[in-house]
Amino acid sequence: MARRSTRGAAAVTAAAVIALGPATGAALAADPPPATASVLADTGDRSLGLQGVQNARDIGGYRTTDGRTVRTDLVFRSGELSKATDADLAALTDRGVAIVADLRTGYERALAPDRVPAGATQQIDDVIGQAPPQVMASTLIAGTDLYRAFITAPGANEGFASILRDVIDTRDGSVLFHCTAGKDRTGWTAAVLLTVLGVDRDTVNYDYLLSNYYRDAGPNDSLNGVVPPALDAAFDQVNQTYGSFDTYVHDGLKLTDDDIAALKAKMLS
Repeated sequence: MARRSTRGAAAVTAAAVIALGPATGAALAADPPPATASVLADTGDRSLGLQGVQNARDIGGYRTTDGRTVRTDLVFRSGELSKATDADLAALTDRGVAIVADLRTGYERALAPDRVPAGATQQIDDVIGQAPPQVMASTLIAGTDLYRAFITAPGANEGFASILRDVIDTRDGSVLFHCTAGKDRTGWTAAVLLTVLGVDRDTVNYDYLLSNYYRDAGPNDSLNGVVPPALDAAFDQVNQTYGSFDTYVHDGLKLTDDDIAALKAKMLS
C-alpha cells in the first residue's frame, strides 16, 4: 500500500490550519498597540478598508531613525485575496497595485486561489514550502520554529528578497504582498523591509502587532494573531546565522548597497 510522505502530510495539515482564521473584513474590537514616536499621527489607521481581505493595510507613514518618512501608497500588506469582493479588487486597482506577491505554499494557493486586481501580475514567493516537516507542523501554532525557518529554510531568502526587488523594480504602480492571514510570513516581510529602510525596532514591532488589532486577536493568541516572542525569534535567528541584520541583508537576501540605496530612494521622503 502506498505511503503518504511525512513532508506531504505535514504540509497539507499545516496549510489547511493556517488557512483558517477569523472572518474576513475589518472587525476591530481589539485595541491597537501603543504607537511609538515614529508613527505619524495622520497614518494611525492605515487600513485599506477591504471587506473580503484580512489585515489589509499600508506599510508607509513611519519615520526612520535619520528623520525621513516611509512613503504611503507604494507598498501594502494583507491576507490572501481569494475572498476579495469586486469592490475590493476595484479599490486595489485604484491604488495602482501592479504586483501581487504571494508568500503561500502551493497547497494554500490551490485551496484558496487569489483574485488578482485588473492589470496586476501575481508573483509566487513561497517561503516555507521547502521547510522540514517539523517546521511545517509548527505553523499549527505559528511557533518560533516557523519564524526561525524564515531565515533558515531552503528558498526562504530567495522569496523574501524577491519581494524587496519587486518594490525596487516596480516603476509604475504599487506592490501588495500577502500570505494567508497576513501576519506571520507577511509580518516578517514587512519587518525586513522597514528595518532595511531604517525604521527603529520598536516601531517595527508596532507594525507587527497591528495584526492583532486588524484581526481582532488577543495579545496571547498566536494562532489568530501574533506575539512578540515570535518576531524576536526571527531577529535572533538572523544574528545566530549571519551575525548581524546587515550581513543577513547582504549575504542572505543578496541585496547590494546599490539595491538598498534604490529601495530607500523609492520608499523614503
